[in-house]
Order: sequence, then structure tokens, then C-alpha cells
Amino acid sequence: MTSGLDALLTALYVFIDDHVAPCRRIGRPPKLTDAELLCLAVAQVLLGFPSARQWIRFAHARLGHLFRYLPQQSAYNKRLNASGPLISHVIEALAQQVPTWHDDLRLIDSTPLPCAASRETVKRSDLAGHAGYGYCRSHSRYFWGFRLYLLTTAEGMPVSWCLANPKLGEREVMTALLERDHRLVRAGQVILADKGFAGKEFEAFITERLEGHLVRPDRKDEPTRHGRLARCRQWIEAVFDTLKGQLSLEQHGGRTPAGVFARTGQRLLALAAAIWHNWTTGAEAKRSLIAYDH
Repeated sequence: MTSGLDALLTALYVFIDDHVAPCRRIGRPPKLTDAELLCLAVAQVLLGFPSARQWIRFAHARLGHLFRYLPQQSAYNKRLNASGPLISHVIEALAQQVPTWHDDLRLIDSTPLPCAASRETVKRSDLAGHAGYGYCRSHSRYFWGFRLYLLTTAEGMPVSWCLANPKLGEREVMTALLERDHRLVRAGQVILADKGFAGKEFEAFITERLEGHLVRPDRKDEPTRHGRLARCRQWIEAVFDTLKGQLSLEQHGGRTPAGVFARTGQRLLALAAAIWHNWTTGAEAKRSLIAYDH
């Protein structure tokens, strides 16, 4: 199998069409199938088009050879905003295809997902009541929006994820995420976290409920157990750096809860598809997007 964006989109279309059941709808089938919609969404972020208006204009001019039908901007936005559950389903299906799905290591962490930059936008946003103010210690800044919670394999393949109000505790949200998707964590797996997940209740949940092992950097006020783990902790930070730097996570453009959820999933799906295709083609760097960004 060859590398490149055309090859990735073709392989992804075949995989979704063969392994993921389409959404049931009443009436005539849409001109753009679910598989084609997700391939179009993946191409958008891999080619670096945060703006849907610019993306649809580019797609009509350059991507007609890959899609039998291309919608207008309003129809594309409507379909994409409603595709969040389908995107999550495809991400999980792709994760189960890579060899590291069977490894004994999982990474967990969270990162800010800003949704507005001005007080006026916050006041009139449809996200009011869902999003909130939070503080990012890594960048020493306040933000208004959500926090993205992510469970990945060692090379960064997304396994499970969710969005939550930043005022909620990290341990509580991650506990709820892992409880919801407990089937994705096997007994005996090591879950690597940062110091923000330190707590007796959370560690007891990992050990007793999931039968796993929580490994995190030691805090200054506790006996030495695992050390600083600085090098290992960079793995999940590198995943977030890819999502923000190359896949425009913070420029998602979502204006409603469903829209933010779907557009965050759009970035995670693009990352998952690239990692899955890199495994398939035998690429050396599994999280590399170089072959697909042009």
C-alpha cells in the first residue's frame, strides 16, 4: 500500500464502509455517504483548513476526483456537527486495528480547549451553561471553554475521549470516562498519568475497579515510588502538541455543544487515521503527518 493523502482517504473510506454501520435515516439516502463525509472531514484538518468556507471552496476546485458529490458549506457544517457519535465509533474501531491496542500501556491526560476569547462572545455563546472558565498551569493562562480528556496508546492512537467543564476535577472526570469505557482497559494494563491525577480514590479505582496499575510522577510530599517520569510524560504532551500545532485543535470553530464535540472528534479522527495508515504502510514514525499534509 502506498502513502499519501489519496491513499489514506481511499483506505479510510473502505474501512468505514466495511466495518462501521451507517447512521439510520428516514427518507432518501444522502448524496454524500457517512464514509465520504468523514473522509472529507479528515482531509480538511490534514490539509490545514480550519475554516469550513475556505475548505469547501478548495474541495470543489481540487478534490472532485476523490468524491462523487461535494456539498455546499451549510450542508457540510450541518452533517459534520451531527456526526460526533459516528466519529467516536470510527476512532475506537481504528484503535483496535493497530498492534499497540494489545500493549500493556495506556496514556491519560487532559488539555484546555478554548472556545471564546472575549467576554461578549462568552455572554452570547450557545455554549453558555456547558463551557466554563479554567486555568492552564502549563501555559499560565485562563481560558473559557472545555477540557479535553484523552486515553491513548503509547504512540498516541486515541482510544477514548470526552469534553468536560474545566471547573470539574480532573480525577472525577477521568474516573467517569474510564468507568463508561471500562471495556477499553484490560486487567494488568499500566495507565501512565501526571501528578494532577494523584489521589487515593482515583488510584483505588484504577487498581480495584479496572484491575490496572496507575503510574505517575511522585509528588514532593510523598515517598519515592516512580520518580519524575519526565521522559515518559512527554509522550502524551507530544500527542497534544500534534493536535494543536498540526491539526488546529484550538481553531475548531465549534459554536454549539454538538459542534465542538464533533469538530474535536474530527481532529482526533484525523490523527487516528494517520497512525492507523502509518502502521499499515510500515512507516517508521507512526504519528507523522508529513505524507498527508499536501
